[in-house]
Amino acid sequence: MSAATKARPAAQKAWHCVHRMPFGATRGPGGEVSFHLWAPAAKQVELLLAPPGEPPQALDRRLKATADEHGRYSITVAGVDPGTWYRWRVDGELDVPDPASRFNPLGPHGPSQVIDPSGFDWGAAERQWRGRPWEQAVVYELHVGSFTPQGTYAAAQDKLQHLADTGITAVQLMPLAAFPGRFGWGYDGVLPYAPHAAYGTPDDLRRFVRRAHELGLMVLLDVVYNHFGPDGNYLHRYAPSFFTDKHHTAWGAAVNFDAPGSETVREFFIHNALYWLEEFRFDGLRFDAVHAIVDDSPIHLMAQLSQRVRQGTSGRHVHLVLENDSNDATLLALPGTPGRYDGQWNGDFHHTLHVHLTGEADGYYAEYVGDTLQQLGRVLTRGFAWQGPPHLVSKGEARKTAQSAVPLGATVNFLHNHDQVGNRAFGERWTVLAGEPALRLATAMLLLGPATPMLFMGEEWGARTPFFYFADWSGDLARAVTEGRRREFAAFPAFADAAARARIPDPCDERTFSGSKLDWAELAAAEGRKWLDYHRMLLALRREAIEPRLPGLLQVADGSAHRLDRIDGNGLRVRWAFKGPRILEMAVNLGNEPVTIAGHAEVPPAAVQAQVFQCGEVRHDGLFGPWAGSWRWISQVAGEAR
Repeated sequence: MSAATKARPAAQKAWHCVHRMPFGATRGPGGEVSFHLWAPAAKQVELLLAPPGEPPQALDRRLKATADEHGRYSITVAGVDPGTWYRWRVDGELDVPDPASRFNPLGPHGPSQVIDPSGFDWGAAERQWRGRPWEQAVVYELHVGSFTPQGTYAAAQDKLQHLADTGITAVQLMPLAAFPGRFGWGYDGVLPYAPHAAYGTPDDLRRFVRRAHELGLMVLLDVVYNHFGPDGNYLHRYAPSFFTDKHHTAWGAAVNFDAPGSETVREFFIHNALYWLEEFRFDGLRFDAVHAIVDDSPIHLMAQLSQRVRQGTSGRHVHLVLENDSNDATLLALPGTPGRYDGQWNGDFHHTLHVHLTGEADGYYAEYVGDTLQQLGRVLTRGFAWQGPPHLVSKGEARKTAQSAVPLGATVNFLHNHDQVGNRAFGERWTVLAGEPALRLATAMLLLGPATPMLFMGEEWGARTPFFYFADWSGDLARAVTEGRRREFAAFPAFADAAARARIPDPCDERTFSGSKLDWAELAAAEGRKWLDYHRMLLALRREAIEPRLPGLLQVADGSAHRLDRIDGNGLRVRWAFKGPRILEMAVNLGNEPVTIAGHAEVPPAAVQAQVFQCGEVRHDGLFGPWAGSWRWISQVAGEAR
């Protein structure tokens, strides 16, 4: 087993997990620590050390590292205790943190700290944890810093029982890779192996994961492999081969995955994925914006990474999820397939519903103007509405109607996530943007379909607190980010006026961050309890009436197994085909006026196996009142196509 050290004899119940990697600092059994740095552009490299009891500035022990022909510097030092501060000095002039640091308590501009993961006892119960199959996943995305008033792993851990009681089965943490400042979303991390210090220690994170597993909750982590943040990244100075001018992204020079030197870069990120999965026992990873990972190699990084993860984590349910605006169906397959991915965030589900319910058509929502319900039906039966280059690409081929069907369980559908809330100027949720009947129906559509559902923190109680974009930059970078944020909205009619744009919260103002923290008092109010009860009821129905049959959902390559009926006005009827033959039928009226869905009334009573749920007025003659819906199991009617 590559991730965990060999277990001690049965009488000794301690169990430790260590990922062995060719980067960073690794402590051996005798107290020696091997330090490694890839610095192909450096002429010499020294290691600076300070004992744990000394202030971090006292890095007065200097040791010269030796390099191999590939520019990999190494040195092994005896008697190094956990907590020892260290730094690399490049060419006698620049002190840098370890890019594979396991912890940087003072941030990425400060020294790194030696961490001994074998000092943490995961316990006998954790040793038995194998995760949960993908069809059981109900994902809950949270930002550690704003999930609780304290903004720590320990405080978030205290809320895990609430999530388990609600019916959540998988907690997804927004990125933890260390970034400068006190607060931020985490997508500008610069030390991919070091958990952000403001949230707690690495052992605090381990305790969070262990407690989640005790409650039957999986834990997924959002990771960013398409770019580094703009502040605190020293790699350009001593390892410029980490980047390439061959490709460019929205964040500048692309990470080098296919030019000379890319072998080491690829290993750096593959080991990072294995590190989180093995050393912290995460149950899966969500990969940010993989459409921005440009790789012309014979085997794309993401295919190789999936293969290595499947090999390194056999015997566990480990789930790999993409964010991919290109909607490339070839990357998705049934859970656990080597080289492929279990799921993908499905913006098309959100965008079609958002345009239909709010009428907004700015930015990327313009793509969904028209018959949004026909597009939504395509999402529900085939997986995606559109395929091609990412949204709003100014050059290149236009996006096309999605042709390739994907396993419907591979689409992760949502009404909220950090982007769809936080990228709004004022961070509004649907509790502010949509009426209650519409939101209740949309919530049922999310939670009672075959796709994997995801909630955003606070959604289960109808939270009304905004979630803004926030980043603790300073100086010129802070000014550029604030001005750029407001400039982004200049093309939106509501912000054409400079005075309107000036009201957009400053991302670098601490009040913007504090204003994004969940208000847990809302949960105790009558409105909060009502929404929580509604989510708990729907998730219980999903668990009891739908989840057990999900392994029998028919997966036909062209999507023809599932049927869509578009009803005049705002009606939709979807029939998902399962082995049996069983059909899960959803009929909904997504409008303010009644709609007659004749096919719903024509199903013989004997063919109705079970009524799962109804909301709003649904009459026996097929008339659906405003924002009404019906979910039921039926058998295939003789002579009727699926």
